[in-house]
Amino acid sequence: MRYEKLVEFYEEASSTTKRLEKITILSKFLKSIHESDKDVLYLLMGDIYPEYDERKIGISTQLAIKAMAKATGTDEKHVTTEWKHIGDLGEVAKKLKSQKRQSTLHHNDLTLLTSASPTEALYLVRTLLADLRIGVKESTIREAMVDAFFPDEKKEASQKIQDAIDKSNDISAVFEIVKKGELKKLDKVMVEVGKPLKVMLAQKIETIKEGFEQVGKPAAIEFKYDGFRMIIHKKGNEIILYTRNLENVTKQFPDVVEVVKKHVKGDSFILDSEVVGFHKKNHEYRPFQEISQRIRRKYDIEKLQEELPVEVNVFDILYYNGKSLLDEPFIKRTELLRKVVHSERYKIVCSKQIITDDEKKANEFYKSALKERQEGIMMKNLQSIYSPGKRVGHMLKIKPEERDFDLVIVGAEYGTGKRGKWMSSFILACKDEKTGKFLEIGKVGTGIKEKLQAAPPEIKKEVEQKEKLIEEETIGTSFQELTEKLEPLITKEHGKTVEVKPKIIVSVTYQEIQKSPTYSSGYALRFPRFTALREEKPLSEITTLKEVEKDYANQKRNWKYG
Repeated sequence: MRYEKLVEFYEEASSTTKRLEKITILSKFLKSIHESDKDVLYLLMGDIYPEYDERKIGISTQLAIKAMAKATGTDEKHVTTEWKHIGDLGEVAKKLKSQKRQSTLHHNDLTLLTSASPTEALYLVRTLLADLRIGVKESTIREAMVDAFFPDEKKEASQKIQDAIDKSNDISAVFEIVKKGELKKLDKVMVEVGKPLKVMLAQKIETIKEGFEQVGKPAAIEFKYDGFRMIIHKKGNEIILYTRNLENVTKQFPDVVEVVKKHVKGDSFILDSEVVGFHKKNHEYRPFQEISQRIRRKYDIEKLQEELPVEVNVFDILYYNGKSLLDEPFIKRTELLRKVVHSERYKIVCSKQIITDDEKKANEFYKSALKERQEGIMMKNLQSIYSPGKRVGHMLKIKPEERDFDLVIVGAEYGTGKRGKWMSSFILACKDEKTGKFLEIGKVGTGIKEKLQAAPPEIKKEVEQKEKLIEEETIGTSFQELTEKLEPLITKEHGKTVEVKPKIIVSVTYQEIQKSPTYSSGYALRFPRFTALREEKPLSEITTLKEVEKDYANQKRNWKYG
């Protein structure tokens, strides 16, 4: 397929914000392409490779600016100025390409961009930056496939297509079947060992009573571990480890590979687990922030695994010895899991679990989870299936209530793409009363609102849709308001990151305080959320380091005595 044909679709899809119109446009496009063009579906969503593919484009904003400057015979400073004004590097590329004659272009350096038309340049740059902005998602493609190929069987086709996508995690392979009109063949699409699967997600609730009302009695209740999700695949002698973001981290965890080989029976399987760090000396569990560096580490892996050992807590089995278990009830999956995993503490264990209909026993179990410094508990319906990629009502999580601090903003980072004009992540600090210094304690980006009248159409529609469900969604401080308050206070710039004079005070809630070498306070807030701008507060009244240390100590005491 020629790129210009794809760009024609991009333009047409971008011309409307109405969902049904977009589906109709996409349906027509899907009818026009051959099944051999199936990989075009990734380009429709702004990707080049499947989500699980280890190959990544890896184009940074700065690299894109350099490429655009060369391709248009412009200096980088001018490109950056235009970007800050327009807020979309794709639109900047289109503008600059429209202004420059072909004779100014550097053909030998960047053939693809230099030979592109202005409109093609717009979408090339957006694709490379993973910010396509045409409003096409996986669900849009699914509905368009139904509309194009099964207009008389919409309900059945929609469900079968979604099930096939969930199980295969490969929308292009599903399209190949759908394009041929083979609806029944979708039933044969199965989970595949070695290909990462999107994880099932839990809904959050406040109380155990509410949990029983939702999942029924009796229910399986398990520890919710303070670690990171890991999906473990085994096929023959090969073990492959994936994160919840479908990233292959097998090389980073050779210790986990060896533990799985020794402690889990079976020729082939897929396990869902949470990996938790612990201290070697006293075996106390470590917070997620302390062990998260193991995911990113590409060197000194053996040294790091000695310094930051982990325990694998397995809580589900999705495939075993040639058979998919996704549609098996949870009670059967968990029974099988406990037969095939040979548990050894601080190596690999099945998640701590009780099956009960007694609220008192459930509450005691919850307290024991907190004593062991875990996040809380999970509640599961015993007859439930495993639904990849979905946030389901038959698996619930309960965690402690959040606390709050008043902190000052000392830095920020500008957003990308449609939020390029605004700061979108804010560095927070408490105050050391002894030295008078402001000490960093984390970043916050959630809880801040979009300002509708200033927002791009995509954001505006998104917030308007939320407003129908939650009236408060548009009430509060916006990214634009915070940016306007902070820009006059900028003291230093490092690319898109800035340092600001400590003046703007905000209230934030958080779930937990963790020790952290990342921030100058020595602590980090877990899951901070912006709740209010506190313009009436003087700097002398912000949260102090002593108060942070006190709350951390109280938190540890609660773990100990529950």
